[in-house]
Amino acid sequence: MTARRWTLRRTLVVGTGALVAIALLVTGLATSLALRTFVYERLDAQVVESLQMARLGSGMQTAPNPADGDRGDGPAPRVGSLFVLFDGDGTVVSSYTGDDGEERSLDVGQLAAVTQADLSARTPVTVDVGGGLGEFRLAAREQNGQKVVAGMSVEEVTATTSALTVILVSVAGTALALVLLGLSFFVRRSLRPLERVAVVADRVAARPLSTGEVEIPERVDASDTDPTTEVGRVGHSLNVLLAHIESALSSRQHSEDQLRRFIADASHELRTPLASIRGYAQLSLGENAPMTPTQERAFDRIASESTRMADLVEDLLLLARLDAGQQLRREPVDLTMLAIDAVSDAHASDPSRTWLLDLQEDDAVDVLGDENRLRQVVANLMRNARTHTPAATTVTLTLRREGDVAVIEVVDDGPGIVPEIRDRLFERFARGDVSRNRDAGSTGLGLSIAQAIVVAHDGAIDVRSEPGRTAFTVRLPAN
Repeated sequence: MTARRWTLRRTLVVGTGALVAIALLVTGLATSLALRTFVYERLDAQVVESLQMARLGSGMQTAPNPADGDRGDGPAPRVGSLFVLFDGDGTVVSSYTGDDGEERSLDVGQLAAVTQADLSARTPVTVDVGGGLGEFRLAAREQNGQKVVAGMSVEEVTATTSALTVILVSVAGTALALVLLGLSFFVRRSLRPLERVAVVADRVAARPLSTGEVEIPERVDASDTDPTTEVGRVGHSLNVLLAHIESALSSRQHSEDQLRRFIADASHELRTPLASIRGYAQLSLGENAPMTPTQERAFDRIASESTRMADLVEDLLLLARLDAGQQLRREPVDLTMLAIDAVSDAHASDPSRTWLLDLQEDDAVDVLGDENRLRQVVANLMRNARTHTPAATTVTLTLRREGDVAVIEVVDDGPGIVPEIRDRLFERFARGDVSRNRDAGSTGLGLSIAQAIVVAHDGAIDVRSEPGRTAFTVRLPAN
């Protein structure tokens, strides 16, 4: 299953929105990282500053002992600060100032975490002290056999960066939503001229240009044909193209009308001289006057060929009239009797083939139409089977009703039609000599006349062929 392609509007909105989202994401990440780096640098500076303010040596210590309440001579420690003093005699003094400003000593596990950390005096490192205190940035300095460790909790840094992340996400999400809404409105408004051009193109595409109608009134409005814009150029080009198509269709229609008038006029004018030729030939043959064998053969051929030419002229005249839109009679026609007569006539004219009739309805199948023309359709199909199949072929004429459609089907078990000829079988003067045997002459107009008559009755005719089975099917609206 092919994935449905996106419209230009959706592509522009989604594509631009994706670019904006990427820009907001990069901006947010850069801002968050910059703030995190800045805050950590400030925190590290405070740790180093606290470490440098520590007084070591000669029994003096900066870290107060929370047990005796001595805070020393320095300033009050910052909230979240940590201070540990390792004396040379193994004495350890530790202090941590909580959020409430109260100082407390570290437990054994927390002291172990501080002791095991690889600390330096210039570059603080992050250490998870544990015991509910979390991570700290710690630095250490040794002097006179003493080691002092100073640190600051990263909780405030984490809270600050987390709050900033939430703010950035909220602002970026709101901004992206507003951008998408604005883009949808802007793109929809910008593509309205293109939509109007597309509507004109759709109306033209829905117009049946093959029916002889040459007028194409659809045009793009002048407001959408500005050559300085891309859409205007498309609209202008479409108008020019429609004008060229209309001109070409008018020329084609004019040529076809002239050809139809010529065929109709020529066919009409040829009927009289052909009748005269046939009449004089029959008159000469009927006088029983002395003739040489050559003369008798010549007059016989003149009569035969004039009859054949008269039939051809009648066929051309009928096609010209149908092309000109001549209305056929609309009377109830009993297709059952028509099928019976067609099979009886075929039996009489060609006993070398097997002619079968298959009536699948108990009741008569009626249609509204011209009985003589419908008889001509069935006769042409039967004649086509007789002309293009070998002797001993079985030809079956089937009549049935499918809902509101009357179906006439002529099926033979001959050699079939090659696809190259089947594709153009209903064209005028098309012949099946290449693929099927010919026992008699053919003008190549029989099937085209049958199709023209069926179409004039609002029906359809088609053919399906393969070696051993060829079926011509006619479908007409049932009465």
